[in-house]
Amino acid sequence: MSLKLCSVSVDVDGIDHYHAIHGLSAPDVGAAGLAHGLAIERLIAWAREIQIPLTWFVIGRDVSDLNFVRSLNAAIEEGHEIGNHSLDHRYDLTRLSEPEQTNQVAGAQERLEQAFGVRPLGFRAPGYTVTDTLLDIVEQAGFAYDSSVFPCPAYYAAKALVLLGQRVVGRRSLSILDSPSVLSAPLTPYRRGRPYTRKGGGLIEVPVQVTPWARLPFIGTSLTSMGPAGARVLARSLVGARLVNLELHAIDFLAADDGLQILARHQPDLRLPLPRKTGALSAAIDVLRKADYTFVTMAEAVRRIGI
Repeated sequence: MSLKLCSVSVDVDGIDHYHAIHGLSAPDVGAAGLAHGLAIERLIAWAREIQIPLTWFVIGRDVSDLNFVRSLNAAIEEGHEIGNHSLDHRYDLTRLSEPEQTNQVAGAQERLEQAFGVRPLGFRAPGYTVTDTLLDIVEQAGFAYDSSVFPCPAYYAAKALVLLGQRVVGRRSLSILDSPSVLSAPLTPYRRGRPYTRKGGGLIEVPVQVTPWARLPFIGTSLTSMGPAGARVLARSLVGARLVNLELHAIDFLAADDGLQILARHQPDLRLPLPRKTGALSAAIDVLRKADYTFVTMAEAVRRIGI
C-alpha cells in the first residue's frame, strides 16, 4: 500500500491582523485575545476528539501571552508541532530589507525556542507571500521545510478583488498581493529551485493545498464556507495524493457571537455557526481517514515522504 499522509496546520494569527487586513481600527481588548485563548482551547479539544496532531505556526511576539504558551506546551506534550510564522507577522515582510527579513525569521525562532523548548523546523510566511530572498534566509537558518507557496488562482483573484474594493472605499489594508508567478509553482511537495516556483535541489517546499485540475483552495476558510457536504467533495478530490496539507487558521474556530460582530461585517465566514464550521472540517478529515490516510505533523510528513 502506498504511503498516504495528511498534515493539519494552524496559523495562529491574532484578531488584530484581520482588522489590519480589512483596514479597521484595532479590536477592543476582549476581542483581541480570542485567537490565542478561546480558539486555541477549541482547536486542541477538536484535535483530541478526532485524534490528530496539529502543526501550529506561531508568531514570535505572541509568546508574551503566558496562558497561550501554557496551552501550546500542553499540546506539544500530546504530539503537536510548533512552526515559525515570523516575529511580527508583517504582511509586507518580503518588502523589508534583507537584514529586517532575517530578524523577522531569526527573532521569532529565538523566542519560540525559548518559550516551547523546541526549535521549529518549519516556516510559513504571513499572507503566504515569499520571494527567493526570503526563502534563502529560511534555508540558511537551517529549517527543514517551508510551507508558504499557495498556487491557487481562485484565492489570488479573490484577494486582488478585495484589495481593490478596499482601495475604492478608502480603507487601507496592510495585506499585499503576491507575484502572479506563484501560480506556476508545483502543487505537490518539492525541493525549490530558482526561482522558487521551479523544482531544484534546495529547501523543501510544502505548498498550501489545492485540488487537482481546478486548483480550488483546500483550506479551513473554503471548507467551512462550503459546509460538510462541500468539504467532503473537496476532500474526495484529493484522495490518492501522497500528502494532503490542510491549513487552518485559529479564527476558523470562532464565530461572530464570540464577540467578533464588528469583524464579521467584513469577514463572511465569521457569520457561520460554529457547529457548521467544525462539522465541515471534521467531515473532510473523516473522508481522508476512511481513505487510509495517516495523520502526522508536517515535520514528520516531510521526513517520511523523503523528497
